[in-house]
Amino acid sequence: MTSEHDTKRVFLFLQGPHGPFFRRLARMLQRSGADVWRVGFNAGDSVFWPNRATFLPYRGTLEAWQAHFRELAADKGITDIVLYGDVRPIHAQAIAAAKDMGLGIHVFEEGYLRPYWVTYERGGSNGHSRLMSMSIPQMQDALDGADLETPMPPGHWGDMRQHVFYGALYHFFVMFANRRYRNFRPHRALSVAQEFQLYIKRLVLMPFLAIDRRISTLRIRFGGFPYHLALLQLEHDSSFQQHSPFDSMTDFLALVIENFAQGAPKHHHLVFKAHPLEDGRAPLRREIKKLAREHGVTGRVHWVRGGKLAQLLNDARTAVTVNSTAAQQVLWRGIPLKVFGDAVYNQPEFVSTQPLSDFFAGAGRPDNQAYKVFRRYLLETSQVAGGFYSSGGRRQLLRQVVDMMLSPHDPYEALDAGTAAPRQQLRLVK
Repeated sequence: MTSEHDTKRVFLFLQGPHGPFFRRLARMLQRSGADVWRVGFNAGDSVFWPNRATFLPYRGTLEAWQAHFRELAADKGITDIVLYGDVRPIHAQAIAAAKDMGLGIHVFEEGYLRPYWVTYERGGSNGHSRLMSMSIPQMQDALDGADLETPMPPGHWGDMRQHVFYGALYHFFVMFANRRYRNFRPHRALSVAQEFQLYIKRLVLMPFLAIDRRISTLRIRFGGFPYHLALLQLEHDSSFQQHSPFDSMTDFLALVIENFAQGAPKHHHLVFKAHPLEDGRAPLRREIKKLAREHGVTGRVHWVRGGKLAQLLNDARTAVTVNSTAAQQVLWRGIPLKVFGDAVYNQPEFVSTQPLSDFFAGAGRPDNQAYKVFRRYLLETSQVAGGFYSSGGRRQLLRQVVDMMLSPHDPYEALDAGTAAPRQQLRLVK
């Protein structure tokens, strides 16, 4: 006979995206009949989880965390863990233990097809995703019978201001109200105070940065020269840190500018497009100017702050990146793409295998039909319409993702088994 404890789902939340999404998600899981707990590692986690009865503060060290996690999971009868990003140390340790204990592992990430989708997978994401071992023919076989129309990727973030606001608020509480969590260490190199200062600086300067971005973009769009686009990422981002061959973004800049100088026609230009959340912690603009001088291409190399990628993509000859998800917009337009890191879209049918200097000299065209198969497969499986930071985005996301979490099948298995829920029609998120 099966007891209620054997069948009841008990979810343990670890760290999530800044803001109220995890709290809202937990509430809906509770309404489904599941039990929910939350481990908090700092005051920011505590603020966004006001239910004290289900909040479990962890004030120990990182070294003691995995043993504590095992004890906690056994004591509470945990069946599933929920987290945002799978490589920060506390999450990596918890995932290793959870796999050993046979627990369900629910991983959220920014969308592979952002901005109006988020990623939901089990076991791991990005370089740890099940997508890394799938081929395009396998995806095509799984899509037999599906007739989803592939929507055009939006050209801007739907909730950038909310994203920056919640990030600043989170770091404010960690900086000024964290005395009970003296063993907490951020998973990034900067201190909490430095992170907070960067968020505040970005909030204050957003109108001025937007003006600078528009001017730079117009100069390129009306410059009359052919150009190649380099898509930059946040140096502290987990995809760059864990799934790329570079130690720093400067290493990537040096490689790109050197090969551009060697291979690109002399009348071509190179445009570096910053990540929308780039905050200046790494002096990328200054380094680009320095490298351009060293390689004799001053005047042919440009820098554009974050913002709408679509405006620059419309006329780009090629694009190069480490493993940015923005490359999906490149591929959708059929623009040749070169990638250096592990990425779920790094498929030989549509990502160039040419040496970089040859790629700049004359890139081969990608197989756009193969990419459309890949994109359709993502939209039928791990990409869920909505967002973490805006209220409209959260509402749209929760309509779909709770049932996906409660399903016995992960998103990829659900498509194979024929149990995947119909995908929501994309609507603008405000």
